[in-house]
Amino acid sequence: MPTRVLAVGRNDLVPFTMSDRFKHEITYFMSIPGEHGVPAMALGEYWVALPEAREWLDSGVFHLVSPLDSENQTEVELSEEQETWLEWMVEHQVQHVRLV
Repeated sequence: MPTRVLAVGRNDLVPFTMSDRFKHEITYFMSIPGEHGVPAMALGEYWVALPEAREWLDSGVFHLVSPLDSENQTEVELSEEQETWLEWMVEHQVQHVRLV
């Protein structure tokens, strides 16, 4: 079953459809609530900072930090699906999303 990404507070935008695995992948891209002015989020909602979204698009990669060794990061190439989603986020200036 696909996952729909809704732009919170943007009823003018059609939800963006992603594969179901995106429910887990969104955590790679989310900003941490309480840090750098990121507001607290309701369950199922995420904040993706536009400057970071632009950076990921420009570089074509994102970095994963190991839960066992926070000093080491792995560079991961964006999938086509992730890239298309980030383009949607940047094009529409969306930072706050809800997954359904």
